Amino acid sequence: MSKGRSYIDQGNSLKPMITIEGLNLSFGDNHVLRDLNLNLYKGENLTVLGKSGSGKSVLIKCIIGLIKPDSGSIKVLGQEVTYLDSDELYDIRRKTGFLFQSNALYDSMSVRENLEFPLRRHGIEKSKDEVDELVHEALTNVGLPETEAMMPSELSGGMKKRIALARTLILKPDIILYDEPTTGLDPITGKEISHLMLDIQEKYNTSAIIISHDIYGIKIVANRIFMLIDGKCYDEGTYSELIKSKDPKVKSFFE
Repeated sequence: MSKGRSYIDQGNSLKPMITIEGLNLSFGDNHVLRDLNLNLYKGENLTVLGKSGSGKSVLIKCIIGLIKPDSGSIKVLGQEVTYLDSDELYDIRRKTGFLFQSNALYDSMSVRENLEFPLRRHGIEKSKDEVDELVHEALTNVGLPETEAMMPSELSGGMKKRIALARTLILKPDIILYDEPTTGLDPITGKEISHLMLDIQEKYNTSAIIISHDIYGIKIVANRIFMLIDGKCYDEGTYSELIKSKDPKVKSFFE
């Protein structure tokens, strides 16, 4: 797969999965997002890089309709999110997987039950054999095919992250939103999760927005980096392009 700047250069021929134009959001006097513009293209891993409190997580919540912006347009899979009713928004969320920073596994449920939960929640009717196949496929694709009967308390931090990703994959989403996927993991496990995200991108042809502070992980996984500074896109490009920047605000992230 081609990397980085090619997504911008070929933008007219690539399918936009998410298009954000002129997004503004304030909490009182705190202007979090300022006239922000962003495109996520089909099959792309786009990393959003910014300081703590810069609005990265707020941006994701706007995309899935949990927060309504003050103004601007957010189109997900061609639909204007800010105008959708609850049923239409529910359908968009079914097609958009979300990997929580905390993993958000249900402690009282086994691994299999955690994976089955999204199917039940979205009213997707499958035979037992079909569910068996989906669970096995998802667990196999995250490298944990023998964990169905285990409980979350029996899993390591890295295993929990993989199971949370398997639960996201069970619905075969078009888009995945990753919120700090390697936070709290040791460097080796973080590297494994980053490579797993690349595998998922290839196997499922997913498009992803990845919120991350992990520069090493970003180097592995990002096709393009979107730098969120002062509430807007301050700069964007590939890792190799941005690491050469002479701009002090950009350089500070790579030093």
